[in-house]
Amino acid sequence: MLWAGRSAVEIAAAVRHGDVAPETVVEEHLQVIAERDPRLGAFRLVRGRAVEEARAVRKRRDLADLPLAGVPVAVKDNLEVAGEACRHGSAATSAAPAREDHPAVARLRAAGAVVVGLTNLPELGLVGFGDSAYGTVRNPWDLSRTAGGSSSGAAAAVSAGMVPIALGNDGMGSLRIPAACCGVMALKPGPGVVPPPVNDWRGLTENGPLAWSVADLSLTLSVLAADPGLAESWRTGSRTEPTRPMLRSVWADDGDDQTWEHRPIRPDANGPFDLRVAYAPQPLPAGLSMDREFRAAVEAAAETLRVAGHTIVEHEERLPAWLGPATIAAWLARSGEAADGLDRARLERRSRALGRAGRVLARLSLDGTKGRERWSGYGADRWFGDADVLITPTLAAVPPRADGWAQRGLFSNVLANARYAPATGPWNMCGWPALSVPIATHSTGLPIAVQLIAPPGGEPHLLGLAAQLTTAHPAVRPPGYSL
Repeated sequence: MLWAGRSAVEIAAAVRHGDVAPETVVEEHLQVIAERDPRLGAFRLVRGRAVEEARAVRKRRDLADLPLAGVPVAVKDNLEVAGEACRHGSAATSAAPAREDHPAVARLRAAGAVVVGLTNLPELGLVGFGDSAYGTVRNPWDLSRTAGGSSSGAAAAVSAGMVPIALGNDGMGSLRIPAACCGVMALKPGPGVVPPPVNDWRGLTENGPLAWSVADLSLTLSVLAADPGLAESWRTGSRTEPTRPMLRSVWADDGDDQTWEHRPIRPDANGPFDLRVAYAPQPLPAGLSMDREFRAAVEAAAETLRVAGHTIVEHEERLPAWLGPATIAAWLARSGEAADGLDRARLERRSRALGRAGRVLARLSLDGTKGRERWSGYGADRWFGDADVLITPTLAAVPPRADGWAQRGLFSNVLANARYAPATGPWNMCGWPALSVPIATHSTGLPIAVQLIAPPGGEPHLLGLAAQLTTAHPAVRPPGYSL
């Protein structure tokens, strides 16, 4: 294997220069998928027609300009790919093929990427596990553990070297949770950066990339966002050619004069990369525990960035106690809406239970809307403080066991999700960008990730800090998955 396991940046450069044919790259990756996926279950569908589509890329007149020329990509099976059924992890959905690509998929293909398969997710993307009617996605680091969710198969496929990049989405952590479980990177952008899924959970969900390297993550985000300035933003923490204003709305309290001030995040886009970074090893409200090794990883990340020249401050205040219940209520209410129009008899027990609870909460006007408005107004900004970026653990505990969650009820699923992955949802509630980056290995042998969070417009800062962290703490492949 010459090209499987290479980065998207390397593959695209080689294809553009004529060093390798894109169909050769795709064929090698399909071979790796055939060898590795039977024990992982990352893919619902592997696309044999991808080889012919790769040949078409080679014949494109604009080949020399394609940023993702010939790069194999996996797409989460809740985003439309023309000619393929979009099953959303459910036997209750239609088997009819999609008529056209989702806009995010279309942007990847326009940039030269080749869709090699559709990846598994839990039914309707409702939970942080990877089991569905199409099988169970297993963690490449430990096959007995979940790969997370709901972008389960996408994270496992990147982690196991079956594709260099993948496209997923994040409604309450559905990119960051599986990325942390599987030891890869994922970025949930802020609203308006990438075209969202058709059902975006009333603005909670954003599409975004998963990748092995920061360079690949930045390049893929730039394509998805149609913003070339993001492609190299990981080098400097800013866009090379700023295309959107990067303003931070700060609640200024000066005696009796309280007002919003809109301050540039970076007055000089080409200036020195020197940020004020806060770190919160235990940001969760009282009653929610945090693994001590995860807390230590946040402290190590903060020290790494201090040595890199950033101003580091500890954020000791915990997230407000009311935010957790509001986040759970919003999650359940959207779960109830996700099943609208489907045959409930064909849904899994878990989905029916989540949906029933969500519909009850909606009827009682307890759907998290008020909490979301409170947090996305000035709540998040005031709690966040004056930092440019905040570091927290991505997860609170190591990934649970992989099997059997679909046949368990409401209490088991909500409790398990709240215990192991409570730190991601708040940033969907306010729409701020957040990135998960692996930084260490747990005593169980599983990866540890930290979450980087920034105010709206801060995606370049997240990418730049992730690059500095991965330089000091290089990511490693799961045992047995190196090529």
